[in-house]
Amino acid sequence: MYVGIKAVKPLLDHKLLVTFENGEQRIFDVTPYLDHGVFHELKNSAVFNSVRVNFDALEWPNGADLCPETVYAESTQG
Repeated sequence: MYVGIKAVKPLLDHKLLVTFENGEQRIFDVTPYLDHGVFHELKNSAVFNSVRVNFDALEWPNGADLCPETVYAESTQG
């Protein structure tokens, strides 16, 4: 099931509060990604906190991005 991302709010410990188009809010932990490629830069809190929604996905200015299917599947109810 495809559910686009409507809003995102950075939290402590590299977690995100993600609001989906269906109104559901879930917590996504970015920690498992931080040692891989461009996600390494998200260890810097200023870069991590610059997350935004772009075309239903999560995106950072450094080029890191996550599709809504991954975020939904790997998140927990918040």
